[in-house]
Amino acid sequence: MEENEEVNEVNEEDQGNDQGALTRVTGMYKDWFLDYASYVILERAVPAIEDGFKPVQRRIMHALKELDDGRYNKVANVVGHTMQYHPHGDASIADAMVQIGQKDLLIDTQGNWGNILTGDGAAASRYIEARLSKFALDVVFSPKITDWQSSYDGRKKEPINLPVKFPLLLAQGAEGIAVGLSTKILPHNFNEIIDGSIKHLRGQGFKLFPDFPTSGIIDVTNYNDGLRGGKIRVRAKISQLDKNTLVINEIPYGTNTSSLIDSILKANDKGKIKIKKIEDNTAAQVEILIHLPGGISPDKTIDALYAFTSCESSISPLGCIIEDNKPLFIGVTEMLRRSTDNTVAMLKSELEIQLAELQEQWHFASLERIFIENRIYRDIEEEETWEGVISAIDKGLKPHIKHLRRGVTEEDIARLTEIRIKRISKFDLDKAQQFIDSLEDKIAQTKDNLTNLIDFAISYFKELKSKYGKDRGRKSEIRIFDDIEATKVVIRNTKLYVNREEGFIGTSLRRDEYVTDCSDIDDIIVFTKSGHMMVTKVDSKTFIGKNIIHVAVFKKKDKRTTYNMIYKDGRGGSSYVKRFNVTSMTRDKLYDLTAGKNNSEITYFSANPNGEAEIVTVFLRQAGNIKKLKWDLDFADVMIKGRASKGNIVTKYSVKKIELKEKGLSTLKPRKLWFDETVQRLNVDNRGELLGEFTNEDRLLIVNQKGLLKVVIPELTMRFDDDIIVLEKWIPNKPISVIYWEGDKELFYLKRFLVENPDKEENIITDHPKSYLEKVFTDYRPMAEIVFSKKRGMDRKDNQEINIEEFISIKGSSAMGNQLTREKVLEINALAPLPYEVPEVPETLDIEVVDEENIVPETKDLNKNSKKENNQIKPKGKSSEGDEEGQITLF
Repeated sequence: MEENEEVNEVNEEDQGNDQGALTRVTGMYKDWFLDYASYVILERAVPAIEDGFKPVQRRIMHALKELDDGRYNKVANVVGHTMQYHPHGDASIADAMVQIGQKDLLIDTQGNWGNILTGDGAAASRYIEARLSKFALDVVFSPKITDWQSSYDGRKKEPINLPVKFPLLLAQGAEGIAVGLSTKILPHNFNEIIDGSIKHLRGQGFKLFPDFPTSGIIDVTNYNDGLRGGKIRVRAKISQLDKNTLVINEIPYGTNTSSLIDSILKANDKGKIKIKKIEDNTAAQVEILIHLPGGISPDKTIDALYAFTSCESSISPLGCIIEDNKPLFIGVTEMLRRSTDNTVAMLKSELEIQLAELQEQWHFASLERIFIENRIYRDIEEEETWEGVISAIDKGLKPHIKHLRRGVTEEDIARLTEIRIKRISKFDLDKAQQFIDSLEDKIAQTKDNLTNLIDFAISYFKELKSKYGKDRGRKSEIRIFDDIEATKVVIRNTKLYVNREEGFIGTSLRRDEYVTDCSDIDDIIVFTKSGHMMVTKVDSKTFIGKNIIHVAVFKKKDKRTTYNMIYKDGRGGSSYVKRFNVTSMTRDKLYDLTAGKNNSEITYFSANPNGEAEIVTVFLRQAGNIKKLKWDLDFADVMIKGRASKGNIVTKYSVKKIELKEKGLSTLKPRKLWFDETVQRLNVDNRGELLGEFTNEDRLLIVNQKGLLKVVIPELTMRFDDDIIVLEKWIPNKPISVIYWEGDKELFYLKRFLVENPDKEENIITDHPKSYLEKVFTDYRPMAEIVFSKKRGMDRKDNQEINIEEFISIKGSSAMGNQLTREKVLEINALAPLPYEVPEVPETLDIEVVDEENIVPETKDLNKNSKKENNQIKPKGKSSEGDEEGQITLF
């Protein structure tokens, strides 16, 4: 009544307020939401740190233990038994049990339990069976140290927490959504967890990273110990089966083959990638074949699969657990420490119970021996009462119990009276003493374990690893991922058009001029005759400005493409020349490339993807006393500067026209390439091993462990396998020497050859299945050392040095080669090569690089009538923006 009155009072007060005023809620409504939220957090969604189980999982394990007789039980039967403890429906229990079974750790399954690789569900619970695994029986249950509570209806007893002597939470992982919080603890490797526990017990540092049952490749750079804010990137393992086929053998965690294939088909439908067909051959192992159309790069397609499909995804962990009936956010390192310390505490409790039981056994065995050996049982023959019997036995024992470790109780004497006559008649004194001695040894061992508890715990973990960790190696490969730029790998899935006169660009202007193929995520760079530039996203129709003179797909941070431009500075103004790059900009902003005067216009423009510098002829209008009406202008004489620079004066007179006289060569130096072994990719950012300087004519030599050799044009999108043993700049006239084991002859052979067909991949060893590559030499004059095996009863033959150049002449790459030796070889080593002078090759491009002071000032007139030759601008190795120039675009 008091609550109702209070509610009425509140409502009366609120009647005079605005409709938006807050109303206090009292009574049962005040607590119900908090109670519900607490229940969901503690009893459904979040696991406990003590045993790593959610309540439904704990009750399933308890039910399996109660039903355990070594044989399989129908899952439907286990679910029904679990419902005695879990106040929810059978469907939720069955689903939770299937999830435990699929993790292949605690439950030994039989029947169709589904497939985490394909996403197929388990059969109905009446058709599948389960029992506890040996691991679960060893580490999960220990009734003597288990705390119990009443079940929800009070009819049964269930464990508050199971005494799990292992960091189970980290091994299985956990995921749940509660009210106001969630948890996502990723699974970790069984053996690595044990190694981490051992290191913790030894006081050493350790790190843990996830390991997924679906395998795949993971980047744990930002894992952040599994705390909020961390993330890991997961990728499918994709390899090239042949030039037109890719194969996926491992998939990312959180996906299955069905969802993965759907994402690939959607990306193909949207034009992000281009595939011919997909075959799913997944059974016990994943095998998805992706067939590509002819002319499609497999390397770019792999990158595109990572960029646009579920082949790559990001997972954000969140370490939330229950401790002392409260949610707690901690990292996986702290979880392991707490679980390990909890395991040590339980091992101590078990040892203390074991010691007490052994001491009790020793006590009664000693009493029994005294009782029988001294024939005390005869003293009770004449006693008529129970009290007399107890008194007689107690009196008979007293002279012999000084060595006992505790006093004799009435319960002890009562147990002695229960010894059967048959046992007394067959009592063997020696065997009784041996049993007592064995108990004393066990007691001593147990006390020693308690004294050296940490060492005992370490041995316990080692035994677990030895017993259950043999087939639990790491499945997910840890690797640092390269960042993939979507614009570089997307398939050009649409066409770009331009209406130059009206100033529109877009993909819907199909009646106008076609420009290029592009993708819907590309940026487009546009120049107009008025000297303006804009970069904008691809759209159906976009207005830029009238009189468009150049349209192209824009490459961000492109230091290679150079724009050559001559413009008139306002009506009747001087003409200026400039060369510039566009490496960054604000999208949809109109930039003025002239000096800014009204009526400025571009009189000559070219876009050069490789920094080419052409020669043009400038024609002047006849006016006054001008003596020289035409001359040539070489853009190689103009220094590359920023797009905002004014440029150099060409002439102050009116220009009639400008014509291209001669196409130019690149003014940039060869590009330096590095190979980053961490991500197995090429780069131009000084990461990894320098491979050399490359022009657009240079190629890479690649040899892998299988004996496959190929020469390729280097591209930044190329992918490399882990079995590459040679990766270097290819020099066509430098021979390649190979030592290999010939499987048919069962001997080592040596061959030496030049690459005759650079466009074809070839096998440089024989096709016999037992043939394998031993050594590859790419020096001009290589040396090798043969270490021979020792024959029985004979001294080992001295090592032999081989001058490969003298041993064999250069032959074709398909030749078998010469037999290296008939002796049994222990190993073959590469020695330092003999000296060789590389002949000088005349340079094909002779461009002078001069100091800054030799550059004519920006406002210097390049014409000066007849004195132009004295004011030539010479090219410089660096632009005014400080960027290194002189590199050929290969990509």
